[in-house]
Amino acid sequence: MTDTGFIESEDRRELRKAVADFAASFGPEYYLEKARAGEHTTELWNEAGKLGFIGVNLPEEYGGGGAGMYELAMVMEEMSAAGCALLMMVVSPAINGTIISKFGTDDQKKRWIPGIADGSITMAFAITEPDAGSNSHKITTTARRDGSDWILNGQKVFISGVDQAQAILVVGRTEEAKTGNLKPALFVVPIDTPGMSWTKIDMEIVSPESQFQLFFDDVRLPADALVGAEDAAIAQLFAGLNPERIMGSASAVGMGRFAIGKAADYMKTRQVWKTPIGSHQGLSHPLAAIHVEIEMAKLMMQKAATLYDAGNDWGAAEAANMAKYAAGEASVRAVDQAVQSLGGNGLTKEYGIASVLTASRLARIAPVSREMILNFVAQTSLGLPRSY
Repeated sequence: MTDTGFIESEDRRELRKAVADFAASFGPEYYLEKARAGEHTTELWNEAGKLGFIGVNLPEEYGGGGAGMYELAMVMEEMSAAGCALLMMVVSPAINGTIISKFGTDDQKKRWIPGIADGSITMAFAITEPDAGSNSHKITTTARRDGSDWILNGQKVFISGVDQAQAILVVGRTEEAKTGNLKPALFVVPIDTPGMSWTKIDMEIVSPESQFQLFFDDVRLPADALVGAEDAAIAQLFAGLNPERIMGSASAVGMGRFAIGKAADYMKTRQVWKTPIGSHQGLSHPLAAIHVEIEMAKLMMQKAATLYDAGNDWGAAEAANMAKYAAGEASVRAVDQAVQSLGGNGLTKEYGIASVLTASRLARIAPVSREMILNFVAQTSLGLPRSY
């Protein structure tokens, strides 16, 4: 039977179950223990890589699973639903793996894709700058030629997982393109490259992945560090952004499912009066309504992934943005209602919901804010004029 997104093939159902069972064997207790200790979920990442989950979307000829973004999003969703989402899956196989697979040379693919696929290489992604957040046209990190080499200068902020990466895909612009339309140049920078340094940003988020500010001070790179064309135009950079939004949606959908599941389990057994509190409509109806919202966001995410895998980039862009918006909004409400359902227990370490509060809020900010998504929908779906 042909997959339609909401009717999954037997292979996809088996993959979903395999990932769910695998993630449950680690669970939120492992994840939170690592996060609170300031450690990485290395065992989880390595095992997921060995099982082929991390590189399920990457080309088979380079060690990947040969499937699509639908399958990778499925992996992300089930990991998140089990309380142990791997943030670097959004970055390493979805963004970087996609860009290198589409635009890299054969040598670049052979060098990086197998490691990204099996998890032995984690590659961070650096685009955001202190003065260039949603407006990527304001990127000031520049690259200039010096013979056959490139010299990189600039800085980046809110870059995930630098301390667990072996390389970083850095978005800059050629020195000749400082003004006018953005013409991004993408470079793979190994983590031990001289001239690159970073500092950790203190965050109030319980997560095993940290955020960093990066500095590039006359970083010298060989010619083969450049991925794709020097003046690749916007399309090459944005090739990784539909996968980013789809994966962000998957993470938020999974988080919503996690919170709803925790609340439902508690409400079935917690009894204050004559019946469990789950029988009281003041608690059951809000949770049921949020379950509906999560399921609708999931459908839009599946539509986006299906369109993307079919090569419909423009259709996928609209659906991916809508899915990201819907999933972010629904997951925040799911976590908030779960806390309310558990009362005081919702804010204890024991029940594992409070730690998700700040993480769920992130879903409305990154990897693209809800406001920028609404701008996109207003302008592209509705044809309304821009204000910026």
